[in-house]
Amino acid sequence: MCDDAIRTARRSTQRRARPGPRRTGRVGLGLAAALAAVYALTLGGCGGEQATTKVAYADRVLVKKSERKLQLLKNGKVLKEYRVALGANPAGHKMQEGDKRTPVGDYVLDWRKPNSDYHRAIHVSYPNAQDVQLAKALGVSPGGSIMVHGLPNYVTSPVVRAEYQRRDWTNGCIAVNDQEIEEIWRLVRDGTPIRIQE
Repeated sequence: MCDDAIRTARRSTQRRARPGPRRTGRVGLGLAAALAAVYALTLGGCGGEQATTKVAYADRVLVKKSERKLQLLKNGKVLKEYRVALGANPAGHKMQEGDKRTPVGDYVLDWRKPNSDYHRAIHVSYPNAQDVQLAKALGVSPGGSIMVHGLPNYVTSPVVRAEYQRRDWTNGCIAVNDQEIEEIWRLVRDGTPIRIQE
């Protein structure tokens, strides 16, 4: 479509350039303006589609542990939904390092790791101040490094990878498959709030 418009504009210019009486004034200026408009529209049409395509970034992420769901939300509406695997001991709030629980609460997806051992990973800002205070009261370490991530890179068998998606296996993280973490990676920006609920 872009090439057709350019060829039409060129043919029009070539027809006008044939020898003959020289035209000046309004007709010449009108022709120049028309050609400039055609070229501008043509170039806008060629590159304009990519330039105007907008990504609908999620403004919030919601994890429903009991339903094993992660939802990307925009203005309160669900953009995407994924089945997740959680910590191997998923019920309840994470109390300390090594308990294999996925935390419950309000956090932020604050940074990302493109070359994770689990394909890609986006960090959850656990522990927050409340988590630190609770762990201190219990005399334990709250732990950390809670991520939303893909499957382990070292697992290459499709059968085994499929099994990972049917059970809770992480140390407290939230796992999806590799294609899903790629999509989440594109749709969620750093600084997006995440709520993890039972």
